[in-house]
Amino acid sequence: VQLQASGGGLVQAGDSLRVSCVVSGDAISGYAMGWFRQASGKEREFVSAISPDGSYTIYSLSVKGRFTASRGNAKNTVYLEMNSLKPEDTAVYYCAASSTIIYSNYRDATRYAYWGRGTQVTVSS
Repeated sequence: VQLQASGGGLVQAGDSLRVSCVVSGDAISGYAMGWFRQASGKEREFVSAISPDGSYTIYSLSVKGRFTASRGNAKNTVYLEMNSLKPEDTAVYYCAASSTIIYSNYRDATRYAYWGRGTQVTVSS
């Protein structure tokens, strides 16, 4: 299973951006998908996760209400819509996949077996 995140870029505070993660090698309908981010000099942190059928989503407190995770299983793609972006959202955004993770572990990066290479999101003030 391979993941490739894309859609990052340089935006201004208050702008919106959508990052995507295309999965190859298997159908994503059997995978929970997570989004994580890592700012320069900081540890990787959980952003959001979505269940295999898209019926359940979870967000970190720092992005809740501003970010929305969704998925298009027919396109083997997951999305993270980011609104009202802030400079503190600047980071490399990674997508991750797991076919065995349970809801209570969605925030735990170690529970995801597959990772993409990340896409840089930079928010200027």
